[in-house]
Amino acid sequence: MLRGIMTEHAARTRVLIVDDDEELNQLLTEYLAPFGFVVSSASHPDDGLRMLKSDAPDILILDVMLPGMDGFAVCRRVRETSAVPIIMLTARGGVVDRVVGLELGADDYLPKPFEPRELVARMQAVLRRGPTVSHQQILRAGALELNESARTASVGGRALTLTTAEFELLLLLVRQRGRVLTRNRIMDELRGVDWEAFDRSIDVLVSRLRHKLNDDPKAPRFIKTVWGKGYSFTGGEGA
Repeated sequence: MLRGIMTEHAARTRVLIVDDDEELNQLLTEYLAPFGFVVSSASHPDDGLRMLKSDAPDILILDVMLPGMDGFAVCRRVRETSAVPIIMLTARGGVVDRVVGLELGADDYLPKPFEPRELVARMQAVLRRGPTVSHQQILRAGALELNESARTASVGGRALTLTTAEFELLLLLVRQRGRVLTRNRIMDELRGVDWEAFDRSIDVLVSRLRHKLNDDPKAPRFIKTVWGKGYSFTGGEGA
């Protein structure tokens, strides 16, 4: 059933895997191909960064333990210029690694060893949050502008480089402006990240989004913390 679900969506999806385990790269390439994914791989981060620019993949599978430059540094470099969805892989499944990966802009995190079917399911969930064909709808709140169809956001004309998770969170908050959204509600709405295994994920995501919005949590223009409850969108007044 999983293969049937994925084939139609993945037919046009290009995947870049950056992992120094060449045997795993080959295994994943062979496993993902029948689902319709077009897969390329690199065993060194420098090669991976070059391929990211030349191949423009739709999703990046990134290992943490890499030679010369770890996956966190690669993730940081990627996020300087790209909002491509990133799923990080690591043999170290500690909470600290999850925090670092999410803070740097990863969309999901999968500890090794893992079942290839789980990776496919997580890729499906992350890609589902990506662009969809729909009528153009512009949402505005003060100086903030969201284009739902183009999946773009700007503040005062300054374009924001947001990950899929960051855009979806901002869109959710704007749509529910004035309402307090609990962390559980946000978890329910934003699927694809292993929220239950890491209960600070929402806070990390909000922190990343605030940073990109230049929003001061002590005097918020956009996202207000409601202590003991969750978060609300203030409406962008004064932005």
